[in-house]
Amino acid sequence: MATILTNPEEMIERGAPHLIRSDEQLADYTRALYRLTALPAPTAAQQEAIELLTLLIERYEEEQTQLPQASPSAVLRFLLDRHGLRQRDIAAELGGESVVSEVLRGKRKLNASHIEQLSKRFNVSPAVFFAA
Repeated sequence: MATILTNPEEMIERGAPHLIRSDEQLADYTRALYRLTALPAPTAAQQEAIELLTLLIERYEEEQTQLPQASPSAVLRFLLDRHGLRQRDIAAELGGESVVSEVLRGKRKLNASHIEQLSKRFNVSPAVFFAA
């Protein structure tokens, strides 16, 4: 491995994947990733490329995506709407429909347990439920 990395700038010049700096590059890398993940049995090198492209894409998207300022209740309301759910659908996670109603009206704050349950349910970072 050390021999490969003796001249990393040459690797980049020869076309090795590098940090994504634009949405156009993101689109190119995403197309390449989809092509590789569609293969029925990727080789070890193709699997390595899948992992590398995934890391590069995730890094760019994390840098470019800014979470909007929103209250925890607004975030929860948005997630419910996005997933086509009603208050009763998450009552078990929060301890009852009345708790959900109070949270959505801003009368009650989410506790650590609520945040953990909701972040798992909606597959989002717990950070989205903290007021800015």
